[in-house]
Amino acid sequence: MNIPSLLGAKRSPVVSAIVLQRERWRLANANTKRDVALLMMMLPGLLVLFVFAYLPMFGIIIAFKDYRAYQGVLGSQWVGLKNFQYLFGTDDARRIVVNTLAMNALFIVSVLVVALAIALLLKEVQGSSRWLSKFYQSTLFFPYLFSYVIINYFVFALLNTSNGFVNHTLEAVGVHPVNWYQSAQSWPVILTLVTVWKNAGFWSIVYLAGIIAINPEYYEAATIDGASRWRQMWRITLPLLKPLIVINLLLSIGRIFYADFGLFYQVTRNAPELYPTTDVIDTYVYRTLTTIGDVGMASAAGTFQAVVGFFLVLLSNWLVRRTEPQSAIF
Repeated sequence: MNIPSLLGAKRSPVVSAIVLQRERWRLANANTKRDVALLMMMLPGLLVLFVFAYLPMFGIIIAFKDYRAYQGVLGSQWVGLKNFQYLFGTDDARRIVVNTLAMNALFIVSVLVVALAIALLLKEVQGSSRWLSKFYQSTLFFPYLFSYVIINYFVFALLNTSNGFVNHTLEAVGVHPVNWYQSAQSWPVILTLVTVWKNAGFWSIVYLAGIIAINPEYYEAATIDGASRWRQMWRITLPLLKPLIVINLLLSIGRIFYADFGLFYQVTRNAPELYPTTDVIDTYVYRTLTTIGDVGMASAAGTFQAVVGFFLVLLSNWLVRRTEPQSAIF
């Protein structure tokens, strides 16, 4: 049987599949030619991602070696899980893991609540005074630009035992001053306030952008139906912001084992008296690395944080897909 007869009215399934595949290839080639400019624009970003995100993954091998600089990465002795056993076999392992998880969870919740509240208030101000709204946004965003080295001096000026502003205020109202840098139980609250002050303004602008993107016709219809501002917030704004909130939460959960080194090391001034509540994985590894110079153990800690964070993102995204499929990342 020749080809023309195969292409007649009655085609075999094999020939139909070949024709369909050729048509798909033709369309794919046409789309590729059309999007060449966009693909070329994407190449620099992919190159940066590969060089700075994927290429360094080769260094994970250090976590399983007794690294010596003169022997190199490949020449150093293979020790398997010894670095991980050293990291989590100490008496401090439970404390630093619990502190890392508890403090990051506290930061995530507090920043989310405060940022959403500020974004909702900014939306109300924007309707009455655009200039005032811009002023508030700039003022709230400004602390996000400060490094923790500078914030450390702000906090020290407030909490200094001898002449700090807080202790002066306490003395003025008849309360005995507190030695803050020896009161470990106070620092979860202090660090949470510092984190909210620094980051809530930035995230409020992110959520405000999401609020502005909501179709105003929803609010107009709700106003006609007699819904109050409070009811519009609960029935329109927050439900439509849910996908953005969920994405930010998933990304934050992925880094819940990563503590902000500057916050826990600089702001606490690395005071040993505060270790029971402020010592986290990052600061513990840093002190261990500077004391004994064990690069393999430091790499093991980073590998552990990355792997656990990856699986936490997968688990969180799976839970979101079970309840709100449209809000999941993938």
